Amino acid sequence: MSQLKGLVSHHEREIAELRADRELAVAYLKAAMESLDDPDERAAGLLALRTVAEAHGGLGAVAAEAGISRESLYRSLSPKGNPTLKTLLAVLKTMGMRLSVEPEHQAHA
Repeated sequence: MSQLKGLVSHHEREIAELRADRELAVAYLKAAMESLDDPDERAAGLLALRTVAEAHGGLGAVAAEAGISRESLYRSLSPKGNPTLKTLLAVLKTMGMRLSVEPEHQAHA
Protein backbone atom coordinates (compact mmCIF):
# COMPACT_ATOMS: atom_id res chain seq x y z
CA MET A 1 0.00 0.00 0.00
CA SER A 2 1.44 3.36 -0.96
CA GLN A 3 1.59 6.21 1.52
CA LEU A 4 -0.06 9.46 0.57
CA LYS A 5 2.23 12.44 0.96
CA GLY A 6 1.07 15.85 2.07
CA LEU A 7 -2.04 14.64 3.88
CA VAL A 8 -2.91 16.24 7.18
CA SER A 9 -5.17 14.62 9.75
CA HIS A 10 -8.46 16.27 10.63
CA HIS A 11 -7.17 16.91 14.16
CA GLU A 12 -3.97 18.58 12.89
CA ARG A 13 -6.00 20.74 10.50
CA GLU A 14 -8.39 21.71 13.29
CA ILE A 15 -5.51 22.74 15.55
CA ALA A 16 -3.94 24.80 12.76
CA GLU A 17 -7.23 26.59 12.05
CA LEU A 18 -7.85 27.31 15.74
CA ARG A 19 -4.29 28.60 16.11
CA ALA A 20 -4.68 30.90 13.10
CA ASP A 21 -8.15 32.28 13.88
CA ARG A 22 -8.72 33.54 17.42
CA GLU A 23 -12.39 34.34 16.79
CA LEU A 24 -12.93 30.76 15.62
CA ALA A 25 -11.20 29.48 18.77
CA VAL A 26 -13.47 31.62 20.97
CA ALA A 27 -16.63 30.47 19.16
CA TYR A 28 -15.40 26.87 19.32
CA LEU A 29 -14.87 27.14 23.08
CA LYS A 30 -18.24 28.81 23.65
CA ALA A 31 -19.94 25.85 22.00
CA ALA A 32 -17.74 23.47 23.99
CA MET A 33 -18.59 25.15 27.28
CA GLU A 34 -22.31 24.84 26.55
CA SER A 35 -21.88 21.12 25.98
CA LEU A 36 -20.37 20.71 29.46
CA ASP A 37 -23.88 21.21 30.88
CA ASP A 38 -25.10 18.01 29.24
CA PRO A 39 -23.64 14.79 30.69
CA ASP A 40 -24.08 13.08 27.30
CA GLU A 41 -21.99 15.76 25.57
CA ARG A 42 -19.49 16.56 28.33
CA ALA A 43 -16.72 14.43 26.81
CA ALA A 44 -16.93 16.35 23.53
CA GLY A 45 -16.74 19.66 25.40
CA LEU A 46 -13.65 18.58 27.33
CA LEU A 47 -11.97 17.34 24.15
CA ALA A 48 -12.75 20.65 22.44
CA LEU A 49 -11.11 22.53 25.31
CA ARG A 50 -8.14 20.20 25.00
CA THR A 51 -7.93 20.88 21.25
CA VAL A 52 -7.87 24.64 21.80
CA ALA A 53 -5.15 24.16 24.44
CA GLU A 54 -3.17 22.13 21.89
CA ALA A 55 -3.60 24.97 19.40
CA HIS A 56 -2.36 27.41 22.01
CA GLY A 57 1.07 25.81 22.19
CA GLY A 58 0.35 22.33 23.42
CA LEU A 59 -0.90 20.81 26.64
CA GLY A 60 2.57 20.80 28.21
CA ALA A 61 3.06 24.53 27.63
CA VAL A 62 -0.47 25.41 28.77
CA ALA A 63 -0.09 23.25 31.88
CA ALA A 64 3.25 24.85 32.78
CA GLU A 65 1.92 28.38 32.30
CA ALA A 66 -1.24 27.56 34.27
CA GLY A 67 0.75 26.01 37.11
CA ILE A 68 -0.80 22.56 36.63
CA SER A 69 1.03 19.30 36.08
CA ARG A 70 0.84 18.08 32.52
CA GLU A 71 -0.53 14.73 33.66
CA SER A 72 -3.28 16.44 35.66
CA LEU A 73 -4.26 18.55 32.65
CA TYR A 74 -4.34 15.50 30.37
CA ARG A 75 -6.64 13.74 32.87
CA SER A 76 -8.85 16.79 33.38
CA LEU A 77 -9.35 17.31 29.66
CA SER A 78 -9.91 13.65 28.81
CA PRO A 79 -13.35 12.32 27.81
CA LYS A 80 -13.95 11.19 31.42
CA GLY A 81 -12.25 14.21 32.95
CA ASN A 82 -13.76 16.41 35.60
CA PRO A 83 -11.70 19.61 35.78
CA THR A 84 -12.00 21.76 38.87
CA LEU A 85 -13.08 25.35 38.49
CA LYS A 86 -9.54 26.36 39.44
CA THR A 87 -8.12 24.26 36.58
CA LEU A 88 -10.68 25.52 34.10
CA LEU A 89 -10.03 29.17 35.01
CA ALA A 90 -6.25 28.70 34.88
CA VAL A 91 -6.37 27.06 31.45
CA LEU A 92 -8.67 29.73 30.03
CA LYS A 93 -6.50 32.52 31.47
CA THR A 94 -3.41 30.94 29.93
CA MET A 95 -5.15 31.08 26.56
CA GLY A 96 -6.11 34.74 27.07
CA MET A 97 -9.76 33.96 27.77
CA ARG A 98 -12.07 34.05 30.75
CA LEU A 99 -15.23 32.38 31.93
CA SER A 100 -18.44 34.39 31.70
CA VAL A 101 -22.05 33.86 32.66
CA GLU A 102 -25.13 34.30 30.48
CA PRO A 103 -28.79 33.69 31.24
CA GLU A 104 -29.86 30.23 30.11
CA HIS A 105 -32.91 31.59 28.30
CA GLN A 106 -33.25 35.08 26.92
CA ALA A 107 -36.25 36.91 28.33
CA HIS A 108 -38.57 38.33 25.69
CA ALA A 109 -39.26 42.01 26.05
